[in-house]
Amino acid sequence: METQSLWSLYTLLAALFILAAVFYVYERRGVSAREAALIATLSALAGLSRVPFAGLPAIQPTTFMVIVAGRVFGPGAGFMVGALASLVSNMFLGHGPWTPWQMLAWGVAGLTGGLFKYLFSRDNRWALVILALLWGFLFGWFMNLWHWVTFVHPLTLSSFFTVQATSLWFDAVHGLSSAAFMLLAGGELIKILDRFRRRLSYTRVESEIENNSSP
Repeated sequence: METQSLWSLYTLLAALFILAAVFYVYERRGVSAREAALIATLSALAGLSRVPFAGLPAIQPTTFMVIVAGRVFGPGAGFMVGALASLVSNMFLGHGPWTPWQMLAWGVAGLTGGLFKYLFSRDNRWALVILALLWGFLFGWFMNLWHWVTFVHPLTLSSFFTVQATSLWFDAVHGLSSAAFMLLAGGELIKILDRFRRRLSYTRVESEIENNSSP
């Protein structure tokens, strides 16, 4: 059991290290105050969307929202929105050793939404629906890894697959509900956020012109 506790500690430290590294790299990009405010707002909205569904833990609107954020603003912003959304929502639902894992899982979900921006055309709604469906399962499997390392003994392939199998129903509900959210609201949310992105880009260009023209 002592070895298992060490594995739990090591994996927690690894998750924290990855999060800290991504936050540091993103901050070094020189994020503007407007962009930081927008990311904070999106993170709050994505995080708070969990609260009304707290009694139905398999339904997570956060998943589709962070994917959309990545789709519109890029992989880095998508990761930040996903990671911070978990931090915000757990202020209401409860923090614990699972929080860094949730931050990492939703962060990667937002990052993949950003990568899809370069792989598919902006109007390919079904690609995003499928991605939301997949992340319903991937998120559950990722959190199962934390549960397996932390609570299950012994750590064997058999116990690992048993843990994965026990959450299959919840993962399916998560995936199907995320796909439904994306299908019903994803298109409109992308249009709204895209307007903010264009306005943000216009403001950034305008500021650069003013700085270059100043003596």
